This record gives sequence, C-alpha cells and structure tokens, in this order.
Amino acid sequence: MSNQSSTSSWRSEAQSFGRILLYQGDITTLDTDAIVNAANSSLQGGGGVDGAIHRAGGPQILAECRQIRAKQYVDGLPTGRAVLTSGGQLPAANVIHTVGPVWNGGHKQEPESLANCYRNSLSIAAQKKLASVAFPGISTGIYGYPKPEATAIAVREVLAFLETHEHPAEVVFVVFDGESKRLYERELGAKVSG
Repeated sequence: MSNQSSTSSWRSEAQSFGRILLYQGDITTLDTDAIVNAANSSLQGGGGVDGAIHRAGGPQILAECRQIRAKQYVDGLPTGRAVLTSGGQLPAANVIHTVGPVWNGGHKQEPESLANCYRNSLSIAAQKKLASVAFPGISTGIYGYPKPEATAIAVREVLAFLETHEHPAEVVFVVFDGESKRLYERELGAKVSG
C-alpha cells in the first residue's frame, strides 16, 4: 500500500496543461499506463533513461525486447519506430520503446525522426486504449539533440495527436532537470490554454 501512495504522489507535484502534465522527477516511479523508453536500436538496455527503465523493470522487459528483436526487428528497431512490452516490475504496466535520432546538426532528417518517435508511441497508446503515457526527453541525453528544439517537437506532436484522439487521455512530460522543466513550461504555456 505504501508503494501505491508513493507512486501516485507525483501527481500532486505535476503541473497541469489540460490533458498534459509536466513532472520533474524519475520516470521509473510513475504509475501511468505506460512510460516511454528512449531506447537504442538493440533494445538491450543502455545508459540514461534506457538503463534506468531496464534496471527498475527487471529482466522481464529485456526478455520481451529480445523476443521482439528475434521475431520482428532482427537488425534492430529503426529510428522513429516504437514497440510495446510489459512494465515488468515498474509501477507502469507497459513500456513503449522508441529509438530517437542522434543529433547531426539537423541535416539528416532528425526533426522528422524525432516527431515519428512521438507519433508512433502515441499510436501504440491509442491502439491499446491506454489512458496515460509518460515521455522522457527523447534524444536529449547522449544523442545530443538540442533541448529547445526537441521540446518544441515533443509538445507540437503531442498536442496534434491529442486533438484527434481520445486515447491517451493524459500525457506526462517527465523532465530530469530545471532547464528542461523551464523549456517545457515555456512551450506548453505558449500553446495550451487551461
């Protein structure tokens, strides 16, 4: 029971922008229907958010990722695509894994690839009728995507999707640092009323 109260207490700290919430903290503690993993193409875990999700979720997530690789994506999950696994031992029931682009100056279709990460992850959530999904800042860590540009794409794509879809009913942007939080506040404040 204490685990349930600790996993849902994040909501009281989140800022609301209509169907979108903004939360600064650890994505692996959220009890949304799904969290999105900024995965690498191997789906084998790694550093940053990817490693944290695999560590917190336990071996079941990796086992399911290996099955996906063996059956669907033997050469690795392509950039911009997304797949679903269970959440293993996470409070979230599901993990949507998506591969963001590595930043190369913006001249190698990085904006479109990043937009596809959001579109394809949200499409899975809609198909599965998931009520809530939490996103990290895809590609803004080791992949080097500039945070202001990545934030603008994330907000634009989520707002566009929510305009035409009932599910997910709620999207949470989860940020790790104050700089990212300010960027999302500014972007959401400019585009969302109430």
